[in-house]
Amino acid sequence: MVQKKGGATRVSEDAEEDLARVPLQGILLADSFAQKFRPITLERPKVLLPLVNAPMIDYTLAWLESAGVEEVYVFCCAHSKQVIDYLGSSKWIGQPNFSVTTIESHNSVSAGDALRLIYERNVIHGDFILISGDTVSNMSLTQALQEHKERRKKDSNAVMTMVIKQSKPSPSTHQSRLGTDELFMAIDPDTKQLLYYEDKADHLKGTITLDKMLLTDNPFISLHNDKQDCYIDICSPEVLSLFTDNFDYQHLRRHFVKGLLVDDIMGYKIFIHEIHSSYAARIDNFRSYDTISKDIIQRWTYPLVPDVPFFGNCTTKLRRQGMYRTSEIGQSCSAQIGPFTVVGNGTTIGKDTKISNSVVGEGCTIGSNVSIEGSYIWHNVTIEDGCKLRHAIVCDGVLMKSGSVLEPGVILSFKVVIGQQFVVPAYSKVSLLQQPTKQDSDEELEYADNSSGIVEIPSTTSTSDMLNGELTSKSSETQCWAASEVGTGGVGYIWSLIEGGHEEEWRHSVAPIPADKLAEVIQAMNDDLEISDASVLPPSGELKPDSVSNDTDNDDVEYIRDDSVYFEKEVEATFLRAVHENVNEDHVILEVNSLRLSYNMTSADCAGAIFYSVMKLALDTPHSSTSELCRIVANVTTTWQKLLKYYLPSLDEEIEVILKFEEMCLESAKEFSPLFAQTLHLLYEKDILQEEAILNWASEKEGADDADKVFVKQSEKFIQSCDQVTMSIIFRLKRSRGTIYKIELLMLFMCP
Repeated sequence: MVQKKGGATRVSEDAEEDLARVPLQGILLADSFAQKFRPITLERPKVLLPLVNAPMIDYTLAWLESAGVEEVYVFCCAHSKQVIDYLGSSKWIGQPNFSVTTIESHNSVSAGDALRLIYERNVIHGDFILISGDTVSNMSLTQALQEHKERRKKDSNAVMTMVIKQSKPSPSTHQSRLGTDELFMAIDPDTKQLLYYEDKADHLKGTITLDKMLLTDNPFISLHNDKQDCYIDICSPEVLSLFTDNFDYQHLRRHFVKGLLVDDIMGYKIFIHEIHSSYAARIDNFRSYDTISKDIIQRWTYPLVPDVPFFGNCTTKLRRQGMYRTSEIGQSCSAQIGPFTVVGNGTTIGKDTKISNSVVGEGCTIGSNVSIEGSYIWHNVTIEDGCKLRHAIVCDGVLMKSGSVLEPGVILSFKVVIGQQFVVPAYSKVSLLQQPTKQDSDEELEYADNSSGIVEIPSTTSTSDMLNGELTSKSSETQCWAASEVGTGGVGYIWSLIEGGHEEEWRHSVAPIPADKLAEVIQAMNDDLEISDASVLPPSGELKPDSVSNDTDNDDVEYIRDDSVYFEKEVEATFLRAVHENVNEDHVILEVNSLRLSYNMTSADCAGAIFYSVMKLALDTPHSSTSELCRIVANVTTTWQKLLKYYLPSLDEEIEVILKFEEMCLESAKEFSPLFAQTLHLLYEKDILQEEAILNWASEKEGADDADKVFVKQSEKFIQSCDQVTMSIIFRLKRSRGTIYKIELLMLFMCP
């Protein structure tokens, strides 16, 4: 658009932006530059490992496409040929408005090396998304990208925006549910600028030190240890040049982010964008693999879920209780497939076999009387009769002979054979490859070659040879198998524990931490947090300059991480998403039930959390008077009546709802206080609460102080009417018989 002013032409700013527009680009790192997925990643790149029966990289590419990224450069080094071959035959090549180009390297040993090489290729021409190929997300980029661009207009030093979200601690260990290190971040609450970043691996015994200059230069600082780094970054082109100018920058967080935060000369700034209802997480270890797999099955990642064809043809269907399966499986009538389980194409399941909370891949053969719980069975696996697996990962082509057992935390790499009746000890890792004698750094390339002392399995070795526990003469020349390590007829080596011992194995495993070790892990994960030259803060505290004191009494600070609080927040977020996205009640029930399992909560906890969410929705709906609020409550409870009643199977849950409402009126939602009796009556009329629950609640308050009986007194007339209804029922019971009594009683409940 051209505008004339004073005889001169001027191109408008919008037109200039249109002319200068470059496609939104993305850099996807297909190398993790770590060894947490060994021994599996010695044979296959991490991004091609199946995640709920789809390669990890497909989830990342599907999100990038949906988020509006038009050009993606996939950097691959370790097993680069496998990545290039896969992408070349995938649906991602040839997509309109979405191009995928691979950049190959054979000598990069870190993310820093990768970004320096991409800079040399001169392919990035504007802001870009930096992401790892093991990241799953369904967030919208629109707001975060707009915030980044607006900041760039005002301040050219704003070179990066990091995506973060509230972390969800594990209910049993008080550690991150993803098995990652505890993260400390200092953020300017007004500008969202990141001022401090440190994970627990970088400091000693939970002690962190904040420079007083941070407080001098920033009026307010929010210190958080309850945030999760999603490893999704919006970057300006300067980020690539900064890596090129600083060869010390190898790791994205430990070196680059922390380096910029302490650099006073250049003045570059990093900001954060926090997401709330969306999903984003990175698969960093086996525990996060397990957690994110469950999140996908429980549909937190929608539309990236098993029954939506986001990466190709999909024949998987969602059945009852969160069970996914295709029609093309062979299942015995006596076999039981439990909730939150996925079964792939071409798999057969024998008699009396039980599978629950697990993923089974394509082309698997599972015998009779097999028990599989909380495990991940990849493709073309054979499990003979009588085997037992709990919280294990079994890679492609594995054979478990009859009666063999996998204890919790076991990892079986590709084509391993477990001997008959052999019990693989907990947390063992078994591979056809011998364990490297030299433990390299966590930033080494994850591929096996002669220089590292590891020999790849020869391509001439057939699957049938492996399944029979035998090797061809040619392969036996290059590798000697310690068959006794995995039982008679078994093939594979049991690797010794990594440096750091059992604690690291427990923290990163797909298996729950053993009960007898739980106490010491909790203590290890809850070291007291000390802040040098500053006051000690609870999680997510706000620090002000005038609060700095050396006289702070550390005993006054308590760290309370109540799992019920996290659970209630998760339920509320689930409910609000259902409201805004018009989600069916059955799907809400499915998600809340999965949360209940995850947090180990009771049905009463679910009832209270759902009721709180419904009432909070009513309270947050705009209203101008208590009478209008009362009408809103009636409308909301009517709409979600089915959901409320589902979680009220007995009087205990109904009483919990009354107690929750009483708590809300006294604390978080005092606006409901004058409406307590009316709301109680409404819930009774809607058949959500029974008169017996109301009377039991009132009777429990008889010996309480007057301050605790405020709402009982307010509801006195209604309680008396409920009591009269009960007496009437008893009277009819004494005077009536058979069908007449049943009809009268039914009418009484319908018309109180």
